[in-house]
Amino acid sequence: MLPKDPNILLSYVNTKLRDSYPTLNELAIAEDIDQEEILKKLASAGFTYDEESNRFI
Repeated sequence: MLPKDPNILLSYVNTKLRDSYPTLNELAIAEDIDQEEILKKLASAGFTYDEESNRFI
């Protein structure tokens, strides 16, 4: 289950990306979560995924 608060979600996802997954897609598959849901929730708070750095900024 993903955190509902966008700032906590940001921290959660970026930590997972940094420590365990080389791409957002691999995170979504491994954790069985909807990649589009993550993108939408974080976009609504002003964050975008940067593929080059593999993190949301």
